[in-house]
Amino acid sequence: GKIIAINPLKEVGLEAFSDPQNPLDLLGKSTSLADIYLQLMINSDVALLKAIMKELIKRDAIDHKFIAEKTHNIEGLIQDLEKQDFNELINQTGLTSELVYQAIDLIAASENIIICWAMGLTQQVNGVDNIREVVNLLLLKGSIGKPGAGTCPVRGHSNVQGDRTMGIWEKPKEPFSAALSNRYKFESPRAHGFDVVESILAMKNGQASVFFAMGGNFLSATPDTELTAKALQACKLSVQVSTKLNRSHLITGETAIILPCLGRSDIDLQLGKPQFISVEDSMGVVHASQGNLQPISKHLKSEVEIICRLALATLKNSEVGWADLFNNYDLIRDEIQAVIPGFKDYNKRVREKGGFYLPNNARTADFSKLPYGKALFTVNKTSEIKKSEDEFIMMTIRTHDQFNTTIYGLDDRYRGVLSERRVVFINPKDLKKMKLKDGDIVDLSSHYDHIRTVKQFILVSYNIPQGCVATYFPEANPLVPINLKARISNTPASKGVLVKINKHAKS
Repeated sequence: GKIIAINPLKEVGLEAFSDPQNPLDLLGKSTSLADIYLQLMINSDVALLKAIMKELIKRDAIDHKFIAEKTHNIEGLIQDLEKQDFNELINQTGLTSELVYQAIDLIAASENIIICWAMGLTQQVNGVDNIREVVNLLLLKGSIGKPGAGTCPVRGHSNVQGDRTMGIWEKPKEPFSAALSNRYKFESPRAHGFDVVESILAMKNGQASVFFAMGGNFLSATPDTELTAKALQACKLSVQVSTKLNRSHLITGETAIILPCLGRSDIDLQLGKPQFISVEDSMGVVHASQGNLQPISKHLKSEVEIICRLALATLKNSEVGWADLFNNYDLIRDEIQAVIPGFKDYNKRVREKGGFYLPNNARTADFSKLPYGKALFTVNKTSEIKKSEDEFIMMTIRTHDQFNTTIYGLDDRYRGVLSERRVVFINPKDLKKMKLKDGDIVDLSSHYDHIRTVKQFILVSYNIPQGCVATYFPEANPLVPINLKARISNTPASKGVLVKINKHAKS
């Protein structure tokens, strides 16, 4: 296969791969990855994709049969692309036309294309537009619904991936709510709840008085850190079920409870019998996960047991056998099978090597349930970020040794930064323009509804487009306004924040 890497930062992990299981790789040998590296400006993805599609149509390098049989609104897409100036689109990306043409040559010659993306696309004000434009390109090439092709969103670790499947969503669909009502003989609430951003504002404004977290480091993971802290402190009660101590435990409601629990890597015994949980990966495959480490305390309970015991203590008239559920996780999977489509013979299939695929209409090219019974081409806008001369577009990133906001260290061997996290990656030409140098200490500020500031960050000269900077997550999260979020999805736009940089004044 051929790989086109698209990233504002030059990333070692996208250029070459070392297998940690291979001693030769650990001694320095690695496998080259990216055939073409498109180091574009932050949030210029739609412009790049439009340029690629415009040229593909010009060359007639598209799948006419698939488009005719499986899609709707190709006319709208073509009309939009005809209005676009190819050179202007390329200018928006900051790339050379020669490099973009190399990518187009590869795509034009390929029948099977997989596009992977992560938070760089979703954590933008136009995050939904970014994904729709990705889908447009795949539909244009007929690269959805066949082996070796399609969308590949990298959404995070497995329990995040499976939340929506299990109905953990503030806006559950009617079939799920109806199935719950039917199974448990109660009227499942139909009113929508709050997403993360709405939850923070609800706590701050007194609409929510109890904060209950299953894992994670809410304070550090969310945007607008100071506002989030005030929201948490406004609660009457804050409860955190946690595998590790983290900073969220220090910012609490009027009453605070920490409930230590088993980690996923711990051996989980119930009534002397080992239990396993099931997880969903980025490919929509459900498989078993079982810990093999001895728990650090015999008193630790599993997350499952904690939830079931809370139910036993509070839902006095419940007919659900909560004690049976936490003593035997197979019984939980039986309940999932009864409520959620795609889980027939759950306990049998989850024990099979490799697990099983969940139903996915896009994977099978079945678009019959969509409007028009076909996949839809959409028309999307290019970047709407308008920065002034003294502003930069900031993206937050993770370090090499950072799993999330609960487990991370101070070294980033991907980018050669050791023993420090308060850094700003910046183009050397921008340093020269600002009369600053590598290693200078600076303050960063974002100017939206009010000025937000983080202080004493170290400048690191790096291979990143001019006008763009990168900082670590969560250290720069205080700069992300709570209302800077993606249209439709409401995802915090942590990868497209306008900031100013000033040399730190010693007090």
